[in-house]
Amino acid sequence: MSRLVAFAVIQGAYNIVSKVEGRYKKVLESYEASTKVGFPNTAYYLPVIYSLTGHKVEKLEDMKKPLEFARQLLPPHVKGHHHVPYLGPLLDAGMAAVFAFEIDEALNYLEKPDFYLPSEEVDEENGKIWLGAADDVIFRKRGVEFVDGSAPGFAAIVGAAPDVETAKMIVEDYQQKNLYIFLAANQNGTTVAEQLLEAGVQIGWNTRIVPFGPDISAAVFALGFANRVAMAFGGVQPGDYKRILLYNKNRVFAFINALGDVNAEWAAAAGGAVNWGFPTIADTDIPEILPYGVCTYEHIVANVPHDQIVQKSIEVRGLKVTVSKVDIPCAFGPAYEGERVRKGDLFCQMGGGKTQCTELVQMANMNEIEDGKVEVVGKDIPDLKEGDVLPLGIYVQVAGREFQEDFEPILERQIHHLVNYIQGVMHIGQRDISWVRVSKAAVEKGFTLKDIGVVLHAKFHQDFGKILDKVQVTLYTNKEDVDKITAKARAVYKYRDERVEKMRDEDVEIYYSCTLCQSFAPNHVCTVSPERTGLCGAYNWMDCKASYEINPTGPNQPIEKGECLDPWKGEWKGVNEFVYKASKGGITSYTFYSILDRPMTTCGCCECIAAVLPQCNGVMTVNREYQGQTPCGMPFTTLAGTVGGGAQTPGFVGHSKFNITQRKFLRGDGPKDKPDGGLLRLVWMPKMLKEELRERLIKRGEELGIPDLIDRIADETVGVTEEEILPFLKEKKHPALELEPMVAG
Repeated sequence: MSRLVAFAVIQGAYNIVSKVEGRYKKVLESYEASTKVGFPNTAYYLPVIYSLTGHKVEKLEDMKKPLEFARQLLPPHVKGHHHVPYLGPLLDAGMAAVFAFEIDEALNYLEKPDFYLPSEEVDEENGKIWLGAADDVIFRKRGVEFVDGSAPGFAAIVGAAPDVETAKMIVEDYQQKNLYIFLAANQNGTTVAEQLLEAGVQIGWNTRIVPFGPDISAAVFALGFANRVAMAFGGVQPGDYKRILLYNKNRVFAFINALGDVNAEWAAAAGGAVNWGFPTIADTDIPEILPYGVCTYEHIVANVPHDQIVQKSIEVRGLKVTVSKVDIPCAFGPAYEGERVRKGDLFCQMGGGKTQCTELVQMANMNEIEDGKVEVVGKDIPDLKEGDVLPLGIYVQVAGREFQEDFEPILERQIHHLVNYIQGVMHIGQRDISWVRVSKAAVEKGFTLKDIGVVLHAKFHQDFGKILDKVQVTLYTNKEDVDKITAKARAVYKYRDERVEKMRDEDVEIYYSCTLCQSFAPNHVCTVSPERTGLCGAYNWMDCKASYEINPTGPNQPIEKGECLDPWKGEWKGVNEFVYKASKGGITSYTFYSILDRPMTTCGCCECIAAVLPQCNGVMTVNREYQGQTPCGMPFTTLAGTVGGGAQTPGFVGHSKFNITQRKFLRGDGPKDKPDGGLLRLVWMPKMLKEELRERLIKRGEELGIPDLIDRIADETVGVTEEEILPFLKEKKHPALELEPMVAG
C-alpha cells in the first residue's frame, strides 16, 4: 500500500474532524444544547453513527460524543519514509472522517433548513437540485430494491466529468445496468448533477440519479442509506457494527467513482468507504491500493479511462449485472421507470382523460396466433405531428401449453412496468385508465408504437417463458377499434373482479404464503387468503395461486389451513404450523382478523399500518404516502420502524389498502352481533386514503347498515390526537363508541 495514500487519507481525516469540531463549537454559541437535530422525516437519527455505535443523535448536545469518538479514531500522522503498510490506521481515519461528515450535514440541516429539497424530484426551475438525505417514505420505497434484486447496487459519483457529454455517457451506462447513481461533491465549480441537467437528463429518485449535495460531505448520505438498508431490511441491530459492515460488503454492491482531482478530504472519504467494502475507481493518476483485503478485490484503482470506468467499476466490486437486450431504438431498463415526460418534452400522448387507452391480455389457442407478430392498426407515431393525441388499445394474446386464464392479470400488470422501462416513454395507470406519453427525444431516436409490442413480446418470453410459447401484440389507434377492445376488456375485468370479490375464506382449503420479504424481514410470513390480501397490496389469493403454478419453488407456497382453531379471529392449525416453520421458529401462531390477539406479522412493505386508539375504543390506520402525525402519536415512518421487520406487535398490524374494505377486516375485534363488522372500529384515517377508497367504504357502510359511515370517520382535518378527534366521534355518533371496550380497564 502506498505511503502517499495513507498520508492523504489520515491528513484529510484530521482536516475534516478539526473543521467540524470548530463548526460545532461555533454553532453551540448560537443555539441551545437541547436544540433538536437530525435528518428530516427519518426514524434513524444520524444513520451512520446510530447504526455503527447505537448512539442516538437527537439534540445538539448529542453530537459531542461521536465527535470525541471520531477524534479518538484518528491514528498518528504518517512520518518519515518507512511507513508500515497496514490498512488499519487508514480505515480508522476514514471512519473518523465519515462520522464528522454526518455531523457536518446535520448542522447544514440546522443552519440551512431550506437548502435541501424534501422531494423525490428536483426543482430545476427554482434552482433546488440537491435532495439531501432520503426520508423514510423514499427509503422504504427504494431501499427494498437493493434486496429484491431490482437494483443490483449503486455508483456513488463524486466530482464532475471533464465535459457534459462524458458525464451523460457514464451515467446512462449505469442506468442501463439498472444501478442507482448517487451524486455528491464538485470539481472546478461544477458537478455531475449540473452537467446532466445541462445535457437535458432528468435527475431525481424517479430516474435513479440522486443528487445528494454539492460537497464531499454529502457522500455520507449514500453510506447512511446503505446502513439503513442493513437495519431495516437485514434485521441488523444498531450498534452491531461488524454485521452492519459485513452486510453491506456482501449484500449492497456499491462503489465510488472519483471524477477529477482527488484532494485529501476526498481521499479520507474513499478510505471511509473501504470500511463498507466499497472500492473507489478514479479517472486520475492517484496512489492505488491494489492488494485484496477488506473489499472483494482492489480497494482504490486509478487512472481509468472514462469509456472504461463503468465496466472497470463493476468488475472491481464483483457485481453481477444482467442486462436485457430489447431490440428498440431507445434505451430500456428499470432505471427509466420513474422518468417523467413533461409538457415541454411531449411529442404525443394516448389516454389520460384526453382519449381512451385500454390494455388487455388474454389467453389464445396455439393455432390462433403467430409468435412475434406485432401489428399497429391505424396511425403510428410517424403519421403524427407534435402535440397530437391518439386513442390506444393494447391487446396482447398469449398461448402456451402451461398457460392458464388465471395468469392473464399477472402478465397484464407487467405492461405498466415494461412500457415505463423505455427511455422517453411514460406510462401511468392500468386496465382501461392507462395514460402513455411519448417524448420528442424518443421520437427523434426512431421510437414508434410498434416498439411497445416488441418490448412486450421480448420481455414476456424472457420473464414468463416457462408458461407461454407464443405472444402476439396488436395495437389499435382507430377510435372505433379502441372502443370495441375497451368494451371487451371491461367485461373481462368485471368477471375477474367478481370471481375474487365473491370468494370467502371459508370457500377454500388452501391459502398461500408470501415470503418474498424475508430477505429483509427474516421472521415475516405473510399468509394470503381470499379475504386478506397481501400487506403490500400487490398480491391477492388468485395472484398467489397463479404465481405458485408459474413458479412452484417461489415465494408463494400453498398452505393447507387444516383445523379451524378460532373462526372469529381467524386461526388455523395448518397455518400456524407453516408459519412456525417458515419463520424459523420466530413466530408460533397468529390470527388473521385481530389486531389485539397475536396479529399477523408486519414487514417493511405494508401499504398501511393500523393501531389501537384506547380512548376512542377503536383503531386508526395510516397509509405510507401520508407523512403527517397520527392519533397514536407516531407517523407512518416511526410505526414502520417499530412494528416492521417481521415483528408481531399486539395493538398494531400492517395491511393493504384493499383489505380495509374486505369483509373480515378486524372481524375478531368487531361487534359480536355483526360477523363482518370489524370496519366499525375504524375511527381515523388520512383524508387522502379515505378519498382513494371512497366508493368501497360507502358500499361497506351500506352493507353494515350505516350508509354514512365514511363521514363518521375522522381524518387529519379533524385532528391528529385522540383528544382532538374524540368530540367529533361523539358528535357523529361513531358506532365504535357504543361497542364493548377493546382494551380492559
